[in-house]
Amino acid sequence: MDKKTEVEAAVLRRLLAHLDANKDVQNIDLMILSGFCRNCLSKWYKAAADDHGLDVSDDDAREAIYGMPYSEWKANHQPKATDEQLTAYNARQHNLTT
Repeated sequence: MDKKTEVEAAVLRRLLAHLDANKDVQNIDLMILSGFCRNCLSKWYKAAADDHGLDVSDDDAREAIYGMPYSEWKANHQPKATDEQLTAYNARQHNLTT
């Protein structure tokens, strides 16, 4: 592995550790602020694995990002989105498409 790849891998590990330490930050909040969330990261993870010929399921990719099965994450850390969050999310999505 070259140094650039090592740095990129370290950055991803640090991002995942940061997200894990901040479970109170909801995916919808991440989507509103940044346009991506943990689910996006898991889809990118799966796509990269596919590109490199690795057999990684959607569930395996989510577990790699969430650090636990997605169903467990949802049950323990993901409350229902508030009306305010949904309004902000929909406004952001609308702004991206106009």
